[in-house]
Amino acid sequence: MDVKLPKLGEGADNGVVVSIFVKEGDTIALGQTVLELENEKAVASIPSTGAGVVEKVFVKAGDRISVGQKIITIAGGASAPAAAAPVAAAPAVAKPATKKTTPKPVAVVETEDDGAPVEDTDEIFSENPAASPSIRRAARDFGIDLRKVRGSEEGGRIILADVKNYIQRLIKAASRPAAVAVTEAAPAKPAPVQIDFAQWGPILKKPVTQLRKVIARRMSESSNTVARVTQFDDIDFTKLGELRKKYGAAYEAKGVKLTLTPFVLKAVAATLKAHPIFNSSLDEVANEIILKEYIHLGIAVDTDAGLMVPVLRDVDKKSMVDLAKELETLAAKARDRKISADEMKGGTFTISNQGAIGGAHFTPVVNLPEVAILGLGRGAMKPVVRDGQIVARLLTPVALSYDHRVIDGGSAARFTVDLVKAFENFDEALVKI
Repeated sequence: MDVKLPKLGEGADNGVVVSIFVKEGDTIALGQTVLELENEKAVASIPSTGAGVVEKVFVKAGDRISVGQKIITIAGGASAPAAAAPVAAAPAVAKPATKKTTPKPVAVVETEDDGAPVEDTDEIFSENPAASPSIRRAARDFGIDLRKVRGSEEGGRIILADVKNYIQRLIKAASRPAAVAVTEAAPAKPAPVQIDFAQWGPILKKPVTQLRKVIARRMSESSNTVARVTQFDDIDFTKLGELRKKYGAAYEAKGVKLTLTPFVLKAVAATLKAHPIFNSSLDEVANEIILKEYIHLGIAVDTDAGLMVPVLRDVDKKSMVDLAKELETLAAKARDRKISADEMKGGTFTISNQGAIGGAHFTPVVNLPEVAILGLGRGAMKPVVRDGQIVARLLTPVALSYDHRVIDGGSAARFTVDLVKAFENFDEALVKI
């Protein structure tokens, strides 16, 4: 029997082979992992749908394969229906529990000489259209307002065919000189120019990974969308350093290392509670600001493959010990590319710490759909004035980038002031075990 790549989930139909765990002649069991597939920011383990002896392997590391493509052929043994890969799939959006409605009549505008009507491409069908994350992402990429796309599924839910039909309407309207149509088109991107760098000396070529493509796309989206402003300051980490030394041994006895990051998580969570606008998102479709009553903090992790941001949930409700353990687990999974897509979703605010590397002030990019991100640099002992005396204190540079469409400068300044207080007046009771 042939083992083929199963469905990966909505919006995902291909990926790049990272590792292959079987070879010709191997005896494998039903459900045994055959290979690992990279898609978006996660790596999925693909199981065998049969048991027996591997007769032939059709793929190799680095190959891009699609759903339904043959992976291996095996002889003998039992088989089972192909199951969807557990990782790298976008969550499905439930259909609205509403009865089927009659589609709205499509408005038409002026006609061309042949009398064929041109559908109105500017009509609003829904102020809050239902669509899957993959459809919304595609709409953003092509500058399409989903409110103007008529959904054909139950409850007006938009599918890929509806988006294609809308694009055809735009093309048809644009091709008719007599038609009156107003569309919102994204600015044209200049065509890339390929340069032969080898003409000036030796070069090496390295393929752009799927993860790097995702990072590039998300950073470009943020840069093109967010009106970013960055607020800078220095925070006295002296007390936090002392608390870390004082309780480090007690945490090690619990099997976990006490770093400064759990302190940062707790201080940020407390400040977000006092300033909920920084724990929000902008819904551009509904023209609403969504204030979240939960605090899920993303932690930027530097890996060999690129930047990954696992999310720690309900930080305000967890102890320092629990946060330290969860941090170690998530960071290790991110570096080993074993973290699931769900473990990197749902963040409300992101923290990027370059201190261990040695960076100072920098301007972090807001992680959409969040509205703010905190960057921390390397702490250093510096002379400061305290009570009229010059003393040495551990100062850490911080940078708060925020979306000026949602947050004003005054709010950012107040947030930073309270954040400084949360660090410098950290409650020792939170550290005790």
